[in-house]
Amino acid sequence: MKIAFIGGGNMGEAMLAAILARGLSTPEAVGVGEVSEERRRYLEKKYGVNVTASNAETVDGKDIIILAVKPQNLAAVMAELKGCLEPGQLVLSVIAGARIDTMCQGLDHSRVVRAMPNAPAQIGAGISAWTATAEVSGEQRGWAQAVLDAMGKEIYFDNEKYLDMATAVSGSGPAYFFLFVEALVAAAVDIGLPPEEAGKLALETMRGSGELMLKSDRKPAELRQMVTSPGGTTAAALEQFQKGGLDKLIMEAVRAAYNRAKELGS
Repeated sequence: MKIAFIGGGNMGEAMLAAILARGLSTPEAVGVGEVSEERRRYLEKKYGVNVTASNAETVDGKDIIILAVKPQNLAAVMAELKGCLEPGQLVLSVIAGARIDTMCQGLDHSRVVRAMPNAPAQIGAGISAWTATAEVSGEQRGWAQAVLDAMGKEIYFDNEKYLDMATAVSGSGPAYFFLFVEALVAAAVDIGLPPEEAGKLALETMRGSGELMLKSDRKPAELRQMVTSPGGTTAAALEQFQKGGLDKLIMEAVRAAYNRAKELGS
C-alpha cells in the first residue's frame, strides 16, 4: 500500500512504525507531511520515509491518506488538501471528535474512514473503534482494518454515533487507568512502602489483573467476588470505594468525556 501521513506526531509515528513492522508498506511507499522541520528530520532518519512540509505533495499517488493532526489544525489541513485528492483515494482519520460529514465537506471527498485509536496503540496494544462511509469499497475497508490491526485490536461500528461513546471509554480510558495507578502508588507510599517497590507492586497488579480478565471466562464482577473474602482486607477497601460513590463517579466521568466528544464534533 502507498500511504501518506498528514501529521507525524506521536499517533502518526505509532501508526507509521506499526505499518512498517507489519510489512503493510515500505519506507519508499510512505510519505509524511509534517510542519515541524525538526520532526521531519527525525522521521526521515529513523524510518527512511519521504517527508515534506507540503501536504498536497505528500498525498499525490497514494492509496491511503491518514489524517493524524490535532483537531484545531484540521480546518487548515482540509483547506490545503481540498481539490488534491483523487476520487478513489481512501482517507483514514484518527482525529478526535472530527465527524465524517465535516471531513467529507471540508475535503470534498466521499471515501472516508473515521477511527478512534488509543494510547496503547503506540506499543501495538491498542483498541480502535472505527466506521466508514458507504463509498468506501470492501478492499479499502480491508486496508483500514489491516492498519488498525497493526496497532492492536479494532471494532467496527455501522453507526458513527458510537465513536464518541468509544472515545469516552477506550480513547480517554488509559488516562483513567493511569490516574488510578498514580493514586494507588501514592496510597502505598502513604502507608509506608518505598516508592519504587510501591510502583512495581501497583503496576504488576494492574497488568496481571488485566491479563486474568482477558483469559478468564468469568465476568469482572465474578472475579472481584472471587478475591473478596467476607470481613477481609479487600472487603474493607471496597467498602470505602462504595462509601465514596466510585461507581457513580466513574459514570459521571465517562459521560462528561462523551459529552465533550460530541461538543468537539459539533
